[in-house]
Amino acid sequence: MAMQQSTVRLTTAQALIRHLAAQFIEIDGERQRLCAGGFAIFGHGNVSCLGEALYEHKEELPLYRGQNEQSMALAGIAYAKEKLRRRFMFATSSAGPGTTNMMTAAALAHTNRLPLLMLCGDTFITRLPDPVLQQVEHFNNPALSVNDGFKSVTRFWDRIVHPAQIVQSLPAAINTLMDPADCGPAFLGLPQDVQGWVWDYPTSFFEERTHFIRRQMPDETEVAAAADEISRSRKPIIIAGGGVQYSLAWEELKNFSQKHNIPVVETIAGRANLVHGDPLNCGPIGVTGSNSANILAEKADLIFAVGTRLQDFTTGSWTAFDQDAMLVSLNVGRYDANKHLATPVKGDAKLGLTRISEALGDYHAPEDWSDFAADETKKWDNYVDGNISPVDSAGKNRPMSYAQAIGAVNELCEPRDRVVAAAGGLPAEVTANWRTKTVGSVDVEFGYSCMGYEIAGSWGARIAQQEKEPDSDTICFTGDGSYLMMNSDIYSSVLTGKKLIIIVCDNGGFAVINKLQNNTGNTSFNNLIADCNIEVEPFAVDFAAHAATMGAISETVHSIDEFKEAFLRAKKADRTYVISMQVDAFDGWTAEGHAWWEVGTPHVSENTSVNQAHVEWEEGRKRQRRGV
Repeated sequence: MAMQQSTVRLTTAQALIRHLAAQFIEIDGERQRLCAGGFAIFGHGNVSCLGEALYEHKEELPLYRGQNEQSMALAGIAYAKEKLRRRFMFATSSAGPGTTNMMTAAALAHTNRLPLLMLCGDTFITRLPDPVLQQVEHFNNPALSVNDGFKSVTRFWDRIVHPAQIVQSLPAAINTLMDPADCGPAFLGLPQDVQGWVWDYPTSFFEERTHFIRRQMPDETEVAAAADEISRSRKPIIIAGGGVQYSLAWEELKNFSQKHNIPVVETIAGRANLVHGDPLNCGPIGVTGSNSANILAEKADLIFAVGTRLQDFTTGSWTAFDQDAMLVSLNVGRYDANKHLATPVKGDAKLGLTRISEALGDYHAPEDWSDFAADETKKWDNYVDGNISPVDSAGKNRPMSYAQAIGAVNELCEPRDRVVAAAGGLPAEVTANWRTKTVGSVDVEFGYSCMGYEIAGSWGARIAQQEKEPDSDTICFTGDGSYLMMNSDIYSSVLTGKKLIIIVCDNGGFAVINKLQNNTGNTSFNNLIADCNIEVEPFAVDFAAHAATMGAISETVHSIDEFKEAFLRAKKADRTYVISMQVDAFDGWTAEGHAWWEVGTPHVSENTSVNQAHVEWEEGRKRQRRGV
């Protein structure tokens, strides 16, 4: 006779949290909880049941109270990115607007292939009290709620309608979060009544389990095909993406490039795959790239893409390469590996680079190609020297710029300090001008280009960083537009003792979009504050004073020398430090290194400059690669 299975009676919420607390992963020989805790804003949809369960596990799963549902989810994403997708955090919100506030963060996680577990309140399954507070009613579909909107921006989605359901759904969600190919956000809708319903759960569901990151071995046939393509090339380049970091493949990338004498260029997500000064590190590629990388891409006869989804800012909307250049793509994801008729190698970057290198044998790209790459890289390095300098070639002071601030921080920061930027003009400026001191030390969120990620993401990154490198700093670059959009996690960072150094570059509005507006022949309109529909004289926000009200130490500087002195004070400070500076909205942009980028322009206009810009823009399309 079969023995009766051991069970324990728990609510849905209690079982969910208990299972989550029992999951572990081994990192660098140390066993750690897979879920590092979470962020919560409680409301009627999650406070009484899920809140009760979280309280019982507050030691195992530390909980941080956010100030905004979107920003706390962004913090969770940035935590996972700093942890290279080996740990994750959850974010929980009440039903209604609290949940929908997280949809933007879900889209960011989905776009960037990053894990985030969302535990969101939902309407009652019984429907007895309908319509309830914050319920959006659908007259012809009573089962539909705002939570269904997350289906388009998550890798895993489920609504828990019975306590037994989480025995299947929760492990499936966790497996999605930890899978290199399918990694992305997971969403569990938790109806308010179901959260408190009880069931006799098998005790085995709560036994401790140690996870590991699956490494997909590439197929030998694909490896051979890739090696054959590469071995026939005379001018190959490697495009190194974020997947190199998630695979911990920095050494393999470096060894591969050195053994086979192949220049490496980096994507935005792949910044800091190689350190500055590596002889084959030829700079960032694409729309926000460098002359060196883009010249190499244009002349290359083979593109070896490693761990990149090849978004348009990397490929110059697919104009950066010669039409006849061959494309080989090593990626753990089938979808990404097969883009644009590439010769695909579907597998882990660390294993794939090793196997392809073995298959290449003693193949070595010609020295004249690597010499050419080195010369172009030196030219770009000289350009950056001038670009970040506060004085021009004649020794006169230049208007303060993003690049100058970036150069000053780069000069003074420690190797393991982490830099965070997102959206607007700063991602381009950081990507182009930053000189990497240590691999894996840069987070430029430009996959979803989400304004507001900067400070919230820095908070999450700092939580992760303090776990292993408490003496390093998290340095946030943000524009005035992003600051005004989402800044409340300055308060969060002070409350939780997670010190940030925040640099606010104030150019009086959305200056980079104003630049794009002007470059397409349009008149400045609704981007810079001065060009908006306002009824008073435009004035600068006192960002230092604002940050001080949230507990930060803060100051405003008026020169790069003052900025450097302030940054050194910030390094010594014991809590979040905000430095505000005004930068020029028109001059000081990095003018070199840009690939063509497809932007929709009017085909007809009464404005002659718009018509002329359209003609000039369309010229770039002639180089556009035609593929799938």
